[in-house]
Amino acid sequence: MCLGIPGKIIEIKGVKATIDVAGTRKEVNMKLLPDAKTGEFVIVHAGFAIEKVDEEKAREALELIDGIIK
Repeated sequence: MCLGIPGKIIEIKGVKATIDVAGTRKEVNMKLLPDAKTGEFVIVHAGFAIEKVDEEKAREALELIDGIIK
């Protein structure tokens, strides 16, 4: 089973981006989503942004993940 985590793009530099995942910043590869922009939410898996998602879906997913962890 694979798990993708949603995060908000904070900054993009070339093919790398800094994203915020529940208050933690991560660097991810954006090669698969070259049209993504700062402020958008993406699903990240294995260090790659693989899909854009809307903010509501991203927040719902983060709440579910948080509920599982606690």
